[in-house]
Amino acid sequence: MRGADSQKVCEHGLTWIKPSFLWIMYRCGWGTKEGQETVLAVEIARDGFEWALEHACLSHYVQELHADPAAWKRQLRAAPARVQWDPERDLHLRPLAHRSLQLGLSGEAAHRYADEWIVSVDDVTPLAHAVHGHVRDGDLDSARRLLPPERPYPVGDRGLAHLCR
Repeated sequence: MRGADSQKVCEHGLTWIKPSFLWIMYRCGWGTKEGQETVLAVEIARDGFEWALEHACLSHYVQELHADPAAWKRQLRAAPARVQWDPERDLHLRPLAHRSLQLGLSGEAAHRYADEWIVSVDDVTPLAHAVHGHVRDGDLDSARRLLPPERPYPVGDRGLAHLCR
């Protein structure tokens, strides 16, 4: 959705970027939860993602990163993006020890996402169902072979220093 139509979407809460396939499967129940039966992979421009990171605020107060809770709340209200770190998931959707970035967009960031940053949108619902089928059958090797490749995202200290303790 682009242009004037995107404004309607962007005015209602946050638009979330969740770069982890298995975290999305956890969230949508392998594409079986009501209202979440379609799973889309949205590719966005790197410069857009980095803009959002640079303009983001953590979704929670961290004493080492924020002057005080009131300053954090002001920063959160003003920021067009927010970051939270949620536990990554395994093939059984159980939490792992390491975390994945979740990037919430609002205001200017949501508009830029909808109008400028989207490169492609692919329906990966059949992939979600195929991976889930292998997991249900206990064939984890086949499930792993179908997973989209995920690599650590290289970003300079400037992009994340205000989001990590």
